[in-house]
Amino acid sequence: MSCRILRACYRHKLDGPVMADEIDRTARQDRTSRDDRLKSALRENLKRRKAQARERAASADPSQDGDGSLDEGTAGET
Repeated sequence: MSCRILRACYRHKLDGPVMADEIDRTARQDRTSRDDRLKSALRENLKRRKAQARERAASADPSQDGDGSLDEGTAGET
C-alpha cells in the first residue's frame, strides 16, 4: 500500500470518512515537495560536477603557471 492510502485509512479511523478531494490535495502536496527536493538535489549535483570538471581541466593543463601565463622561462635551459 502506498503512504497516501495508509494515511487516508488512518484518518478515516480517526475522523470518519475522508473526501477524495482531500486525498488528491495531499497527493499533490507530496508530489510537489518531492519535485522540489529533486530539483534542489539535481541543481547541487550539477554545481558539484561543474566544479569537478573545472578542477580536472585546470590540473590537466600543465603548460600554464598558476597565474595563467605560459611557462616558457625554462625552455632550452640545461
